Amino acid sequence: MTDPAEAGRRVDEGFVTLLRQVPGFVAYYWIDAGAGVMVSTSVFEDEAGAEESVKRAADFVRDNLTSLLPNPPQVTAGQVVAAGQ
Repeated sequence: MTDPAEAGRRVDEGFVTLLRQVPGFVAYYWIDAGAGVMVSTSVFEDEAGAEESVKRAADFVRDNLTSLLPNPPQVTAGQVVAAGQ
């Protein structure tokens, strides 16, 4: 990410609202890992919600973040196998 603060602002003001509309939405986290690396984690009740979020994320990145991305994003999905609160 060439401007992590700007990317975070765009995600917070635009993408989070889109995700909250996806059925099964539980939580979303956008993490600044330093050195221009950003990590996001979405939690949904089911696979259908997670798949829909990936589609919405692809559209959002294309429309709002492309100018800040020197490299294409990587998408990984899976089931939660351990958690704590």
